[in-house]
Amino acid sequence: MPELPDVDLYVEAIAERTLGAQFVRLRLGSPFVLRSVTPMAIDLEGNNVVGVSRLGKRVVVELEGSLFMVIHLMIAGRFRWLEPGKEPSLKVKNNIAVLEFSTGSLLLTEAGSKKRASIHLAGSLKALEEHERGGLEVLDATFEVFREVLLRRNHTVKRSLTDPRILSGIGNAYSDEILHRARLSPLTWTSRLNDEELKRLYASIHEVLVEWRDLLRDKAKGEFPRKVTAFHQEMSVHGKYKQPCPACEAPVQRIVYAQNECNYCVNCQTKGKVLADRALSRLLGKDWPRTLEELEERRPG
Repeated sequence: MPELPDVDLYVEAIAERTLGAQFVRLRLGSPFVLRSVTPMAIDLEGNNVVGVSRLGKRVVVELEGSLFMVIHLMIAGRFRWLEPGKEPSLKVKNNIAVLEFSTGSLLLTEAGSKKRASIHLAGSLKALEEHERGGLEVLDATFEVFREVLLRRNHTVKRSLTDPRILSGIGNAYSDEILHRARLSPLTWTSRLNDEELKRLYASIHEVLVEWRDLLRDKAKGEFPRKVTAFHQEMSVHGKYKQPCPACEAPVQRIVYAQNECNYCVNCQTKGKVLADRALSRLLGKDWPRTLEELEERRPG
């Protein structure tokens, strides 16, 4: 799922191409993409774009008259930009919606069979606020505010980082990178974090998100971003299972849960302890290895 650095990059690219342009029409390739009833899409036609912003992991296109298009890409949604004269076909399987402007078209695609990407139309600021999940924008917050918000509820630090009601814009991929940078176990309870650990976490969030936003911006080289993915070669631990940690060279470990995975370094984050994967630990019970050495000893060959 595109997270804060990726969504910010989309926002910049869309704003560059649509600010001041006229919104022409919304075309849908699937009736399930548009999730709102009022205002109707026709009510937005002919209005100029006055703003493009990020709301959590959503992209918001603001039109004259306090009209908004709120787009959530979910896991597999992506944008493509087409210059005037290049009209995309909605008969193509993954093309699910087109936002047409006087300067070109913003194509919304979604891979896979689970169509979760969505567009909501809002006719006022109050209606737009209904899409706000309440999470803190950490890059705009002081350490004191961050500390108060994080400790308000007691969860694992991984859960707190990825919960949009607590912190805004951070998902599975960048939370792995943040926790590795902060040298914290993903399963540490927030109530057990001391001030030094909280400051490390706060600093790591800023460093990782800003560094990745700058890196993605440099990679795009002014073009509309085409390769938005949760996995990058430059990442330290996310998607790097069994590959060497860049800090200590120990093989990166993971916990698989639901449709996600949490990647971490045993040496850098968990004091040498292998975290139990819930599915495997239920199956193996006491046979689940507790250290990296024990895990390596049990691997065939």
